[in-house]
Amino acid sequence: MHAPTLPLPSGLTLPALVASADTPAQMRFLEFFAVAIRNPHTRRAYARAAREFLDWCAARSVVALTEVRPLHVAGWIEDLGRAHSAPTVKQRLAGVRHLFDWLVVGQVIPFNPASSVRGPAHSARTGRTPVLDAREARALLDAVDVSAEIGLRDRALIGLMVYTFARVGAALSMKREDVFVQGRRFWIRLQEKGGKRHELPCHHQLEEYLHAYIENCRIDDPKGPLFRTISRTTKRLSETPLTQPDAYAMVRRRAKAVGIETKIGNHTFRATGITTFLTNGGTLENAASLANHASTRTTQLYDRRRDTITLAEVERVRI
Repeated sequence: MHAPTLPLPSGLTLPALVASADTPAQMRFLEFFAVAIRNPHTRRAYARAAREFLDWCAARSVVALTEVRPLHVAGWIEDLGRAHSAPTVKQRLAGVRHLFDWLVVGQVIPFNPASSVRGPAHSARTGRTPVLDAREARALLDAVDVSAEIGLRDRALIGLMVYTFARVGAALSMKREDVFVQGRRFWIRLQEKGGKRHELPCHHQLEEYLHAYIENCRIDDPKGPLFRTISRTTKRLSETPLTQPDAYAMVRRRAKAVGIETKIGNHTFRATGITTFLTNGGTLENAASLANHASTRTTQLYDRRRDTITLAEVERVRI
């Protein structure tokens, strides 16, 4: 019996403990990533966690999945904590725990060795994502040279993330048809985490950016990707969707060009937009609605207004 082709993370191969198991166990392992997880980023993260843990076990003379015990999981967590942050450790533990739950239900193993293992304590009132203040974000957008297609694209993408609080994954998965007119105004449609569809009107500045990008770059195919790579030979837009690593490299390049030293990334603009919205009198509830957050507690992680307050208080120490 041969395993069918499955939508697995690129480069995923069977860890030794799985490869040495019988065919039903191998299939159950593969099905966890293909059937139980729909989000490609979660799938990739959980696959990495599973491989690292099972390889860790194999290096310590564990020869079968049924031999894995809570003590092994706890030891792995201790090792991870020496090199990684608490949120990273908790995410990887969650991946391993979900995997073993799946194997238990499939009767591959008798119990989940990760279910009783506690992860590291972690509590955060604000997120760790680097954030720009409004002046830096304005300078970044104004500095983009829009005489070429790449500049029009980059300004539109950064503007979209700032003015709509969109996650980069949702922005890059947009099609041309996801920018549409309603009530004489541009609206956008985002496919967010969990399959949620989110529609909202464009800020007038974003509308200008998107209109210039779409019209000047002749993006006409409704089903075609909205944000695309640039051909190295023609310096024109290709038909290939822009990837998250490409977007990250672009953001870092644009920030460096205007002298922004903060190590920003794609997620920076989500935090920047939410913080600016709240600073200018927006409510937390409306910010959560715009960001498509199920809870305002999540939105509060992006609220970085306390950074300014903290800096002002620190400066009170005068010697």
